[in-house]
Amino acid sequence: MKKANRKPTDELRPEYKRSDFGTLVRGKYAQKVAEATNVVVLEPQVAQAFPNDRAVNKALRGCFGTERSPPAGPSVQERRAG
Repeated sequence: MKKANRKPTDELRPEYKRSDFGTLVRGKYAQKVAEATNVVVLEPQVAQAFPNDRAVNKALRGCFGTERSPPAGPSVQERRAG
């Protein structure tokens, strides 16, 4: 039995019209994602000085004089390893 030759087409089906979909916006949510994301990449030599994310945060808080105890629970790296 031969397989049906179904070549994908780049056209809409007849029952759809492009005007039904409205204006498309590229990167509509890019700004929100960028604002919600805070990634910092440490140099390898600096990263070796800190065993986990809590240690980095504690050191940074000490620099700014806002030393406070971290929330209870495992760190991000500890959760990943577990």
